[in-house]
Amino acid sequence: MSVFTDDLKIHYRMENLEELKKNPKTAYLASRYEELAKEEAEVLAMAGEDEALRGMADEDAKRIAEEKKAIADQIGVILKGEEEEEDFPNELVLEIRAGAGGDEAAIFAQDLALMYQRYSDREGWQFLKISDSQSDLGGYKEAIFEIRGKDVYRKLRFETGVHRVQRVPLTEKSGRVHTSTASVAIMPIRKKVKFEINPADIEMEFTRSGGKGGQNVNKVETAVRLVHKPSGLFVRSSSQRSQNANREKAMEILMAKLQLMKEEEEAKKFTSHRKNQIGSGDRSEKIRTYNVLQDRVTDHRVRESWHNLQSIFEGKIDDIINVLEEKSASGEVGSVEEVLD
Repeated sequence: MSVFTDDLKIHYRMENLEELKKNPKTAYLASRYEELAKEEAEVLAMAGEDEALRGMADEDAKRIAEEKKAIADQIGVILKGEEEEEDFPNELVLEIRAGAGGDEAAIFAQDLALMYQRYSDREGWQFLKISDSQSDLGGYKEAIFEIRGKDVYRKLRFETGVHRVQRVPLTEKSGRVHTSTASVAIMPIRKKVKFEINPADIEMEFTRSGGKGGQNVNKVETAVRLVHKPSGLFVRSSSQRSQNANREKAMEILMAKLQLMKEEEEAKKFTSHRKNQIGSGDRSEKIRTYNVLQDRVTDHRVRESWHNLQSIFEGKIDDIINVLEEKSASGEVGSVEEVLD
């Protein structure tokens, strides 16, 4: 006799019971379900042997069936939540790189990092710097952060692409407007990765973590740099206190980068089927312009603009994120254009 009733088969295949028992979130429920199934079999067997007990057995069987259904529904809710978290993880890697524009581009990259940090603070998310490379004027040539929190990827997934700023740099004496760029990559950290990395393809280096004041963190080689030789991708982590922790964090970020690279390649193959999506998710796609003189930010994918740049750089980007979410859901998306303000 199968330990699965018809209503549970609606959700799962029979062989999944053992898998459910391995999942910490469903282990107790799956074990309890299995106990009930055995109890149900015993009750039915008892009823078949003694007609006088059949009425009592029917009551017991009804109670057991109701409890089994309740457990099945609970497991279904848990697994549905896991599926949603797999699609929209609550952890991601944010990578920001300065593009065209020299030191001004690095300053803009830092402005974007601060914008996302302030937005994260407002959302109650954890925002952790993993590594950075600074320019002479203090901006970011490149910076990598980890953000954790509810709906973090759902809300930030459309930020991947090239961001552009048009403004008069502080170092510009003639008052000339400069155009600088920075690329943003939003890389979800997924629990289930669709590929494996051959350990032989990873090259690992250990260095001293950067910092001020001659702290102990600088005296020990705790920072880890991983190089994925087939792709040329590399990741450095210096945010953790131990070498092992930095190695694990670097591997987590490397997996996220490789996953993004794979998704970008897949997206290019099926570009014609992505008309109703917000852009391509490609880091080379120009998605947004921040025009300081006109106090306006324009997202070219949805052809909408917002004012009060100071507020936006302070992390108040809710309106932009909400519009992108709504347009994506409704399919009201225009083509991405290079719009010079």
